[in-house]
Amino acid sequence: MTIHQQQAQVSNEVLPVQPRLYRVEGQDALRLALHAGDKVCITSADFQQGCELLFMDAQGDVAESPLPHYPLSEAVNTGAQLAQLSESALRLSELLQVWGINEQALQQAHCCSADGLPTFEVSESLTMVVLCCGKDMQVVEQTPVTALQVAHFTTADADLPAPLATPRSEFRVPRGSAVSYEVKAGEWIQIIDVEGKQCSDFIAFDAAALAQGHEVALDAVATRTLNGLTLPQPGLHSKLVDTRQQTMLEVVQDTVGRHDSFLFACNSKFYEDSGYFGHLNCTDNFNRCLSNYGIAARDGWPAINFFFNTSAGDCGTIAFEEPWSRAGDYVLLQANRDLICASSACPDDIDPANGWNPTDIHVRIYPARCEFPRSVGYRITPEEQPRMTKPTGFHGRTSALTKQFTEYRGYWVASEYQNYGARAEYLACRERVAMIDLTPLRKFEVVGPDAEILLQYALTRNVSRMSIGEVVYSAVCHSTGGMIDDGTLFRLGQHAFRWICGDSYCGIWLRQLAAEKGLQVQVRESTDQIHNVAVQGPQSRNLLQQIIWNAESCTPIAELGWFRFMTGRVGGPDGMPVMVSRTGYTGELGFEVWCHPDQGEQLWDTIWQAGEPYGIAPLGFDALDTLRIEAGLIFAEHEFCAETNPFEAGIGFTVPLKTKTDDFVGRDAIAAQNPLSRKKLVGLMIDSQETVSHGDSIFNGRFPVGVVTSATYSPSLKSQIALCRVEPQFAEPGTVLEVGQLDGQRKRIPVRTTTLPFYDPERTRVRS
Repeated sequence: MTIHQQQAQVSNEVLPVQPRLYRVEGQDALRLALHAGDKVCITSADFQQGCELLFMDAQGDVAESPLPHYPLSEAVNTGAQLAQLSESALRLSELLQVWGINEQALQQAHCCSADGLPTFEVSESLTMVVLCCGKDMQVVEQTPVTALQVAHFTTADADLPAPLATPRSEFRVPRGSAVSYEVKAGEWIQIIDVEGKQCSDFIAFDAAALAQGHEVALDAVATRTLNGLTLPQPGLHSKLVDTRQQTMLEVVQDTVGRHDSFLFACNSKFYEDSGYFGHLNCTDNFNRCLSNYGIAARDGWPAINFFFNTSAGDCGTIAFEEPWSRAGDYVLLQANRDLICASSACPDDIDPANGWNPTDIHVRIYPARCEFPRSVGYRITPEEQPRMTKPTGFHGRTSALTKQFTEYRGYWVASEYQNYGARAEYLACRERVAMIDLTPLRKFEVVGPDAEILLQYALTRNVSRMSIGEVVYSAVCHSTGGMIDDGTLFRLGQHAFRWICGDSYCGIWLRQLAAEKGLQVQVRESTDQIHNVAVQGPQSRNLLQQIIWNAESCTPIAELGWFRFMTGRVGGPDGMPVMVSRTGYTGELGFEVWCHPDQGEQLWDTIWQAGEPYGIAPLGFDALDTLRIEAGLIFAEHEFCAETNPFEAGIGFTVPLKTKTDDFVGRDAIAAQNPLSRKKLVGLMIDSQETVSHGDSIFNGRFPVGVVTSATYSPSLKSQIALCRVEPQFAEPGTVLEVGQLDGQRKRIPVRTTTLPFYDPERTRVRS
């Protein structure tokens, strides 16, 4: 059931407006200004999370409650979280202190259970505080504090997002106008789309050069060239540069990720060519607001066009559509030097560039003393507020070893490590032992009397055959047989499972299936409560058995079988609790170790110290990609997508059509497919040092017969290799084909098919 379905069930009356949706993460809080006549609907994302509510008046005192049927009591769950010596307690304590909420106020809360979350209307202006709190979950538990959703129905003007800190200044750029402003070195610029779907062109000049009579401006061409991207993004390739190719600004946060750096800010010629004479335009607005600085007027301003949704077609056309930005979305920049800047609120109302309805832009300037983390926004569903990139529980250790980070599914992960490099990291894993942070994996606790029934229906594997302590690898498909995701399922008890996968949407999907079937089961995401490292390589067992203590009733590390897991403690019976599974993504003997994020750095240090005699090395995602391709292991959006079934993705073994008689989602579609017509995932040996890449077409003569899904250079085979999906008649090992590059015809690279995996074909090392 979605939030919209839940809201529809709450009341049959027609509400005046679409709600503004807010998410309150587990162990976090939300403060929201309410006005007379506003309505609020609070729901639980997984139908299991309760909340505690406070209502404050304009003076910050506890106000008369709009919930007379909910008695006032102590905020027990909030108190339990604050009583911990944990990061979550510290964050919440600091937040409540900033909001002026003391212990006395917490004694006058409404405690609402998951099945009693309220929908209500307020008759006067109030401030509501939603507390989504509770104790930390240890890895051996299955009781995470999960997110709430707050729908706010109001006719008031759109609220700006809360300031990231106290601004030095802020101002509105009214629709159809532009504003110039000065920024000092180190200061921060937050450009906010107030109502959504509004473009804001941005230009900047070096203030010192301008004072000397030189116009040194932000240059989109130089920026694209140096970054190798159409537009910078938070992280390694984040710099906006000038005409001298020197950094002017850095993109630090971005909640949209879709902007333009190719086109002029709109000008009079654009409108006149479209038949609109005398139309307001950004170029004229820039000329006016920059004239006070002696900057020469131009007929067209090259700019960074934030929120402008453009794309380049295969035939070379540049197209644009409605912006992706929603109300409150923003970009955050940091100035590298003193700048003269200008921002517009584009007046284009003749096409979808501003959603056909130009609106305002808001700009905030923060002092240089502020510090903001680099982060990228992403959304699981289109209507929700953006989720921002987070560091993992191991980031304090990995960031001390490298600056080479990439954003992956909401977390910063190391691509490679300084003083090692991808080749050395790869060799450490193949020859000794290596450790990699795999926290971005999503974790879901699936618990209840019907847990097995749900998973038997949702997963392709035969869950009913699983023993407690066993792990299985499976696909999750939708009705066409296309794959939603793959992952590993842990059986923790008779009615208790942990599903570990790549995509947070799996939680929504599982809850939807459970609702359709009327099953008694909870599906709760625990990703923020369980972070993990993989310890992989021939010496991984020897390393871990030195540091992992287990009770006599548990299988020790030395005897743990392939695709089995155990629970234990690090260092002895009083050490931190961990879960250890004999799983991995490298094709080597290996394990994954799971812990609470507050204990991540301690776990990293313990493993590292124990691994030094074995020559342990950190492992980045670049080396991991080589390892998994050699092992023939698949990756989302490469070997599979929602249009690829498990057989075509090379994991047909996860679909036991003959031995699993129970129905599962996608079974009928997969069974109806003629096995002889299925495309096959095969290996390619590439007889060239020319680079082959994901997406390259495979040809037999003039015509394409397949596509490269992943490619790498294999140090073990001393050859370039690839995974490839081909038509079945070309899948026989030894078949000679060609990779087509450029237009597919002008350049060919010879290849021949082979069986998978490339490395350790009998998988003796991983089973050893």
